[in-house]
Amino acid sequence: MLAGALFGTWEGLALACLLTTSGSTFCYLLSSAFGKEHVIRLFPDKVALLQRKVEENKRSLFFFLLFLRLFPMTPNWFLNVTSPILNIPLTLFFPTVLIGLIPYNFICVRTGSILSKISSMDDIFSWGTLAQLLAIACGALLPGALIRRYSQAALDGAEQTQDRGQHHKAQ
Repeated sequence: MLAGALFGTWEGLALACLLTTSGSTFCYLLSSAFGKEHVIRLFPDKVALLQRKVEENKRSLFFFLLFLRLFPMTPNWFLNVTSPILNIPLTLFFPTVLIGLIPYNFICVRTGSILSKISSMDDIFSWGTLAQLLAIACGALLPGALIRRYSQAALDGAEQTQDRGQHHKAQ
């Protein structure tokens, strides 16, 4: 939010994306150098589950990692510290963090930009400010809703294909 308040929406977004990606990359590197045993010891079940999911999505790993970053319920810190354990190369990790955190960074930066223009309590309750903040809140929900809708549609399509295949085998 501070980047938005100080530099405006677009310059603040570029700065926030650079800084969040750098911070995530440092977490990755620290985990790779010092944290593997600790992460596996502290979260064995979660690491094993994520390892299975990475293996299942090996052919489209870039998009799977991007999905995890865009999905609002996935803890980014956990992805940062487990990626080296899961043998996700830094060359794949870095762009998925950079792209995947753009929506979150935009929401934060835009909120900071809006709030920096408020000069009194009356400005907070203006229709314009409330409409902008409401639009940001709706925008925050949009990626998760789209992902849920399209991933469910893909699952339904895969089940129908499997059902047709089993039907043909039975005949």
